[in-house]
Amino acid sequence: MRSIDALDPDSGVRLAGILDAEPTGAGFRLRRLPEWTRHQLLDPALAFVASMPSGARLEMTTDSTVIEVDALLTMLQMGDQSLRPASFDLVVDGQVVGSTEFLEGRILRMDPVTQAVSVERGPAVTIRFDGLPAGSKHVELWLAQGASFELRDLRVDEAALVGPPPPATGPRWVHYGSSISHCVEADRPTGAWPAVAARLCGADLMSLGLAGQCQLDQWVARTIRDLDIDLISLKLGINVVNGDTMRERAFLSAVQGFLDTVRDGHPDLPLLVITPIICPVAEDHPGPTLQGRDGQVFVRPRPPELSLGALSLTRIRHLLSEVVHRRQAEGDPEVHLLDGLELFGPADTADLPDGLHPNSAGYRRMGERFAALAFGPGGPFHRTA
Repeated sequence: MRSIDALDPDSGVRLAGILDAEPTGAGFRLRRLPEWTRHQLLDPALAFVASMPSGARLEMTTDSTVIEVDALLTMLQMGDQSLRPASFDLVVDGQVVGSTEFLEGRILRMDPVTQAVSVERGPAVTIRFDGLPAGSKHVELWLAQGASFELRDLRVDEAALVGPPPPATGPRWVHYGSSISHCVEADRPTGAWPAVAARLCGADLMSLGLAGQCQLDQWVARTIRDLDIDLISLKLGINVVNGDTMRERAFLSAVQGFLDTVRDGHPDLPLLVITPIICPVAEDHPGPTLQGRDGQVFVRPRPPELSLGALSLTRIRHLLSEVVHRRQAEGDPEVHLLDGLELFGPADTADLPDGLHPNSAGYRRMGERFAALAFGPGGPFHRTA
């Protein structure tokens, strides 16, 4: 087989949903935030989730009947929970034709209570799909959303032709959110809800779902500001409650500043603000939300004197609604609001196994609902012919 340098601009390979390839010595760690952010991400958790390629894929046009990729995967195991495998989907001419998964690689084991981390080193893996149809075809390898991905090598048949994928015909859509947009819990990368919606609607997805890290950081706002895109969605609030990182005063300022920065680069694009989906323990109780060793989330009581300005999900939905409606009244007709409870609400809690994150069925339903609400007739992303 023949190796392809996927990072060579002339290789024909598109790293879709990837903004940086960080050299490691043995390969390149693919990241969803641009190179200039590396020195700013001092929190190792944020740096790690930025290297988990949710929504990302390697795309090309090729007549190869085999695709092989060598990669070092880094997976996270929480407490006594079973290690979740890293899954990969192969899409040919728009259809999922194969999936494979791995438990091998580097494993980070974290105690959910103490946050202590231990590292178990493991081997690189070879992701292989064979028996592909002969002739030229559009191939997309969707990368595991639940593992950091270090690209070592990409191979095709020795005599195969490799060229750029066909130009995207759908809108270029960037989505920013939390773990509920990152979708580590989905059983496959095309099952993350933004991926489900993008594939249903023909959108070219750039996912900035950052598990645990949707904190309205300015480096994300500047990243979105500088992207060449058509549509923007921001699913805000749950991580602010999870970490109890802001009170009402700081949250409102952060939201306004984030929107201002995005609007500096995209003053007229459709911009959809999505409020949090349901999380029963935090609906009317301020964070932080904590996770027990059994994997269930919970909150602790706090004295009333410490609750002034503290944020619950109900309060955040109200505040985001006020921000959007005021901006609309002040002359921004392309800023829109979507109630997260329309994506996943009280009737869906059977698919919320830990009390916070949907399962695979829940994420698929979210993607289907978002496709209808945002991209469908009357939605803010709907485009008439």
